[in-house]
Amino acid sequence: VHVQESGPGLVKPSQTLSVTCTISNGSATATDYYDGWIRQAPGKGLEWIGAIGRSGHTHYSSTLSRRASISRDTGKNQITLQLSAVTPEDTAVYYCSRTEVTGASVYDYWGQGTQVAVSD
Repeated sequence: VHVQESGPGLVKPSQTLSVTCTISNGSATATDYYDGWIRQAPGKGLEWIGAIGRSGHTHYSSTLSRRASISRDTGKNQITLQLSAVTPEDTAVYYCSRTEVTGASVYDYWGQGTQVAVSD
Protein backbone atom coordinates (compact mmCIF):
# COMPACT_ATOMS: atom_id res chain seq x y z
CA VAL A 1 0.00 0.00 0.00
CA HIS A 2 1.36 3.41 -0.97
CA VAL A 3 0.11 6.56 0.76
CA GLN A 4 1.06 9.98 -0.58
CA GLU A 5 -0.05 13.37 0.73
CA SER A 6 -0.03 16.64 -1.18
CA GLY A 7 -0.84 20.14 -0.01
CA PRO A 8 -0.46 23.88 -0.63
CA GLY A 9 2.58 24.44 1.61
CA LEU A 10 1.35 27.85 2.77
CA VAL A 11 -2.14 29.05 3.71
CA LYS A 12 -3.17 32.47 4.97
CA PRO A 13 -5.04 32.87 8.26
CA SER A 14 -8.85 32.59 8.05
CA GLN A 15 -8.63 30.64 4.78
CA THR A 16 -9.49 26.97 4.24
CA LEU A 17 -6.65 24.46 4.20
CA SER A 18 -7.06 21.59 1.74
CA VAL A 19 -4.75 18.56 1.64
CA THR A 20 -5.17 15.47 -0.50
CA CYS A 21 -4.05 11.89 -0.03
CA THR A 22 -3.67 9.35 -2.82
CA ILE A 23 -3.76 5.72 -1.73
CA SER A 24 -2.70 3.02 -4.15
CA ASN A 25 -2.20 -0.75 -4.15
CA GLY A 26 -4.72 -1.31 -1.39
CA SER A 27 -5.39 -4.91 -0.48
CA ALA A 28 -8.09 -6.58 -2.56
CA THR A 29 -8.69 -9.08 0.26
CA ALA A 30 -9.20 -6.60 3.09
CA THR A 31 -12.60 -7.06 4.70
CA ASP A 32 -12.72 -3.43 5.73
CA TYR A 33 -10.61 -0.29 5.62
CA TYR A 34 -10.68 3.32 6.67
CA ASP A 35 -8.49 6.32 6.00
CA GLY A 36 -7.53 9.05 8.39
CA TRP A 37 -5.73 12.32 8.90
CA ILE A 38 -3.29 13.05 11.70
CA ARG A 39 -1.11 16.11 12.23
CA GLN A 40 1.93 17.11 14.23
CA ALA A 41 2.57 20.74 15.08
CA PRO A 42 6.14 21.90 15.74
CA GLY A 43 7.34 20.67 19.13
CA LYS A 44 4.09 18.80 19.84
CA GLY A 45 2.82 15.25 19.65
CA LEU A 46 0.58 13.59 17.10
CA GLU A 47 -3.02 14.80 16.95
CA TRP A 48 -5.75 12.70 15.33
CA ILE A 49 -8.04 14.81 13.14
CA GLY A 50 -10.58 12.36 11.76
CA ALA A 51 -11.26 9.40 9.51
CA ILE A 52 -13.52 8.21 6.71
CA GLY A 53 -14.72 4.64 6.37
CA ARG A 54 -15.16 2.49 3.33
CA SER A 55 -18.82 3.49 3.11
CA GLY A 56 -18.02 7.18 3.43
CA HIS A 57 -19.00 7.49 7.07
CA THR A 58 -16.84 10.07 8.84
CA HIS A 59 -15.71 10.60 12.41
CA TYR A 60 -13.85 13.62 13.77
CA SER A 61 -11.88 14.75 16.77
CA SER A 62 -14.16 16.69 19.10
CA THR A 63 -11.75 19.64 19.09
CA LEU A 64 -11.71 19.95 15.29
CA SER A 65 -15.16 18.67 14.29
CA ARG A 66 -16.55 22.14 13.65
CA ARG A 67 -13.81 23.01 11.16
CA ALA A 68 -12.74 19.70 9.61
CA SER A 69 -14.31 17.87 6.69
CA ILE A 70 -13.03 14.65 5.09
CA SER A 71 -14.28 13.40 1.74
CA ARG A 72 -13.48 10.50 -0.55
CA ASP A 73 -13.15 10.30 -4.35
CA THR A 74 -13.26 6.57 -5.00
CA GLY A 75 -12.50 6.92 -8.71
CA LYS A 76 -9.24 8.74 -7.99
CA ASN A 77 -8.35 6.67 -4.87
CA GLN A 78 -8.09 9.92 -2.97
CA ILE A 79 -9.32 11.44 0.24
CA THR A 80 -9.29 15.14 1.00
CA LEU A 81 -9.15 17.04 4.29
CA GLN A 82 -10.51 20.55 4.43
CA LEU A 83 -9.91 22.63 7.55
CA SER A 84 -11.66 25.97 7.64
CA ALA A 85 -10.82 29.23 9.40
CA VAL A 86 -7.19 28.28 9.95
CA THR A 87 -4.88 30.09 12.36
CA PRO A 88 -1.10 29.82 12.86
CA GLU A 89 -1.87 27.09 15.42
CA ASP A 90 -2.88 24.87 12.49
CA THR A 91 0.69 24.92 11.20
CA ALA A 92 1.77 21.29 11.17
CA VAL A 93 2.87 18.29 9.17
CA TYR A 94 -0.31 16.59 7.99
CA TYR A 95 -0.20 12.81 7.66
CA CYS A 96 -2.61 10.46 5.91
CA SER A 97 -3.07 6.86 6.98
CA ARG A 98 -4.78 3.74 5.63
CA THR A 99 -5.92 1.05 8.04
CA GLU A 100 -6.86 -2.31 6.55
CA VAL A 101 -8.60 -5.14 8.35
CA THR A 102 -8.07 -8.67 7.12
CA GLY A 103 -9.61 -11.26 9.39
CA ALA A 104 -8.15 -10.71 12.84
CA SER A 105 -5.23 -8.67 11.51
CA VAL A 106 -5.03 -4.89 11.27
CA TYR A 107 -2.45 -3.12 9.13
CA ASP A 108 -1.57 0.57 9.23
CA TYR A 109 0.13 2.45 6.41
CA TRP A 110 1.25 6.07 6.65
CA GLY A 111 2.48 8.61 4.17
CA GLN A 112 5.53 10.77 4.73
CA GLY A 113 3.41 13.82 5.48
CA THR A 114 3.00 17.23 3.93
CA GLN A 115 4.08 20.42 5.69
CA VAL A 116 1.51 23.19 5.87
CA ALA A 117 2.27 26.60 7.33
CA VAL A 118 -0.39 29.16 8.20
CA SER A 119 1.00 32.64 7.88
CA ASP A 120 0.55 36.00 6.21
